[in-house]
Amino acid sequence: MPPLLRRVLVLFASIFAVITFNFFLFHVIPGDPIRLIARSQRLQPDEVQHLRELYGLDGSLLTQYIDYLRNLLHGDLGYSYSLHENVSAVIGRALVNTAILLTCSTLIVVVVGVLVGVFAGSRVGKKSDSTTVVGSLIMWSLPTFWVGMLLLFTFGVWIGGLPLSGIQTPNAIYPNVFWMIGDVGRYLILPTITLAIVDIAFFIIITRTSLVEVSGEDYMLTARGKGLSRRRVVWGHGVRNALLPVVTASVLYVSALVAGAIQVEVVFSWPGMGLLTYNAVLARDYPVLEASFLIISVAVIVANFASDLVYRRLDPRVANTS
Repeated sequence: MPPLLRRVLVLFASIFAVITFNFFLFHVIPGDPIRLIARSQRLQPDEVQHLRELYGLDGSLLTQYIDYLRNLLHGDLGYSYSLHENVSAVIGRALVNTAILLTCSTLIVVVVGVLVGVFAGSRVGKKSDSTTVVGSLIMWSLPTFWVGMLLLFTFGVWIGGLPLSGIQTPNAIYPNVFWMIGDVGRYLILPTITLAIVDIAFFIIITRTSLVEVSGEDYMLTARGKGLSRRRVVWGHGVRNALLPVVTASVLYVSALVAGAIQVEVVFSWPGMGLLTYNAVLARDYPVLEASFLIISVAVIVANFASDLVYRRLDPRVANTS
């Protein structure tokens, strides 16, 4: 069997396993969403039974699982118990907001993290390298939610000037799209800084360590022997090969970023997938929870698959071992 076909089969098998685990996970945890609805609205027993039939919760667990798979094949993610609308519409809005936040933070984290990592890796043993490593380890150890709350306190009590929650000014009317982008950008500053402060250390450490490892390779020694400048040796020969582990680290960062994004979105009330998932947990909203975790899990699986292909493209030695 060709290696690529084998990986594709493993990809689909992993997605199916995630779908199955995802369904049963949220149906065996304690809590009944219908009881929560009935308690809040003081429904009669016959009305509660009608709700169970309406949301497809009156059948056995196996029957619900088969219906879940059938609906997924038709692109139906279900109907939200708490928000009273199709899950696809809810997820669509949240995904856009999360994508905005993660795109901005990822660009800052990767670009700045790699640059600082190269700076530290090219000055091993010097004070600037030690300071960078110690500072990175300190930032890496900071809890994401704590950093967010610290920024909230700083800009909410001491300094002010920046919005503390939400994604845009409520009931705002914009004369043009640039005003809207500027308003959303103001709300984006604190959540982005929170993610960057914690996650940027990850790429600094990875890049520095990788650059230090390749510095002892023969081609690096040959480049130095030719009398090339340190900048040309580092950027022309070292960085290109040192970035290979960064590709893998970027994919691992996707899964790590999910947890951080959930915390940041809850702290700053950013209406993305994190806040949606948090509210769905409180409401026992199974369809929203299943859709959220399914999308997150599939994104991580596909990202790992893509990184494997990219890594083999960048380093033929890996492809030859398969």
